[in-house]
Amino acid sequence: MNALLTGGAGFIGRWVAKRLLEDGHSLWIVDNLSNGRKENLDEFEGRHGLRRFVIGDITDEKLLNKLFSSVKFDICYHLGASINVQDSIDNPRKTFYNDTVGTFYIMELCLQHGTKVIFMSTCMVYDRCFDERGITESHPTKPASPYAGAKIAAENMVLSYYYAYGLPVVIVRPFNTYGPFQKSSGEGGVVAIFIKRKLSGEVLNIYGDGTQTRDLLYVEDCARFVVEAGYSSKLNGEIVNAGLGHDITINDLAMLIVGDESKINHVPHIHPQSEIQKLLCNYDKANRLLGWAPKVPLEEGIKKTEAWIKANYLT
Repeated sequence: MNALLTGGAGFIGRWVAKRLLEDGHSLWIVDNLSNGRKENLDEFEGRHGLRRFVIGDITDEKLLNKLFSSVKFDICYHLGASINVQDSIDNPRKTFYNDTVGTFYIMELCLQHGTKVIFMSTCMVYDRCFDERGITESHPTKPASPYAGAKIAAENMVLSYYYAYGLPVVIVRPFNTYGPFQKSSGEGGVVAIFIKRKLSGEVLNIYGDGTQTRDLLYVEDCARFVVEAGYSSKLNGEIVNAGLGHDITINDLAMLIVGDESKINHVPHIHPQSEIQKLLCNYDKANRLLGWAPKVPLEEGIKKTEAWIKANYLT
């Protein structure tokens, strides 16, 4: 297929690009490098299937029009977005414009050109988990931050193109994804941040009391889910979760990584009002419709991530 990937120089985008190229597709990537890094794609330079990498913004209608006019895209994997919760609280206008308005521009062109859309949403749209069976796709949503609100708005708009026009679309909601190429600075990426601080001999800082839980999905499992979600018509018009199916407290995660309580410190939460106390994924729907299940256990994924960070940041 001819595939367009927005946000392809980002952490998850890089792995989605790798998977699409391995599957033999022709790939065009658009990324404004606000979150991504051009270096993330160095491995694919000169690869036959990588047709073009465009440094540009999904809110640039002229750029998008030119791209869609020059290539007949079969599918669009739309990952480009503002992704930081605190940034969305500080500047909700920017997050809404990137995540919702930018998605509208993508949808309009995909509709005009008959291009299937896989929209990357987030588990952060959900209310906390109250059931040990985990969060299903019918679980209540709660826009606890402008980031979550913008994603929910974009989800509804994407689905409207399925119901109003019959355009094939899929909403994917991966849970907290980690692994090689994740940034070890800033707010997101708790696994990468903890590992980098451990390897640098620094204390691991935990926001709040550390009892909040996360369902941590290894990035190659996530990319396999996202890419394969575009291959089956069974998922058209559907919202689908992907996660490990097990959650862990941030306290226990820190101990798993550093193994020394004296290396762990608790600090005031930067946005307690937007914290989700318990996130646990139920991925039964992805398994039933797609045959997808995670392959990489948390301990193995942490070892792989630590080896990558050690090789790339401490050499």
